Amino acid sequence: MLRSAFRLLVAAALAIAAPAIASAQGQDYPSRPVTMVIPFAAGGPTDVLGRIVAQRLGEVLGQQVVVENVGGAGGANGSQRVANAAPDGYTMVLGTVGTHAQNQTLYKRPLYNAEGDFTPVALLADVPIVLVIRKDLPVSNYKEFVAYAKANAGKMTFASAGAGSASHLACVVFNTAAGLPVTHVPYRGTGPAMQDLQGGRVDYLCDMISTAKPQIDGGAVKPIAILTKDRSKALPNLSSATEEGTQVEAYTWNAIFLPKGAPKPIVDKLNAALVETMKTPWVQERLASLGAVVVSPDRMTPDYLGKFVKSEIEKWAAPIKASGVQVE
Repeated sequence: MLRSAFRLLVAAALAIAAPAIASAQGQDYPSRPVTMVIPFAAGGPTDVLGRIVAQRLGEVLGQQVVVENVGGAGGANGSQRVANAAPDGYTMVLGTVGTHAQNQTLYKRPLYNAEGDFTPVALLADVPIVLVIRKDLPVSNYKEFVAYAKANAGKMTFASAGAGSASHLACVVFNTAAGLPVTHVPYRGTGPAMQDLQGGRVDYLCDMISTAKPQIDGGAVKPIAILTKDRSKALPNLSSATEEGTQVEAYTWNAIFLPKGAPKPIVDKLNAALVETMKTPWVQERLASLGAVVVSPDRMTPDYLGKFVKSEIEKWAAPIKASGVQVE
């Protein structure tokens, strides 16, 4: 009986102390460097955006934000690393539509549950996807490209950042809409895929505008269309696929997630730091120059991100199933 009473007292004491402990965690956080896992190779669009955010976020938090690139499986390997990490706020992942929405349907056995295995922190930016081709492909506009691709589909290949990545799914959706049965060549990130596109070893790539634009501006690749309904301010003279008569809505977004079970005070503090980061003029200017659009403050809350991920999983399930593409 004494033992039972003692246990009840201990349980009561812990219940009373828990809020104070959680609050102290939030006040002390971060007391050492924080790791941002970017689940793609260095040099790709997610990496470029992530390093801009990490630099400023470190200044806001008062601790270094160390970028760790963990590529493979269309971003699933790096995301899984964070899902399995301690939920103490020191390991986060920069997720995308590919890692936290599309792959839940694309993979027969996803490495994680995008809704259940992470703590949503903040949605950061939307990024349009642009269709680019090798510069020596004998076409100069969208209609010529589609006609050429239909006539040479058996010989052509398209690259991606890996099976299940946003760049892969963008081209799958585009190919399905345009009626192009073209062979897929996956890479361990968009950086290597872009290198091979420039080298003429693949024919086209559906790339995030943030990394495609410098290559377009430099004449290393040719842009064909923005794969969204509207044109991008970063490439205002480039028509959208919708304008050209192909109904395609392919894009990516970037968001920060912690492992499941991260304490609310830490989530709130990290969210506030990310909001301040994304408000920074030079961050907004650099992202805008890359074609990324910083989301409005009402879309940066943890609650919004949680609901957004659920809706994105549902949204992408239909076109992925319709395409017939599935990854083991």
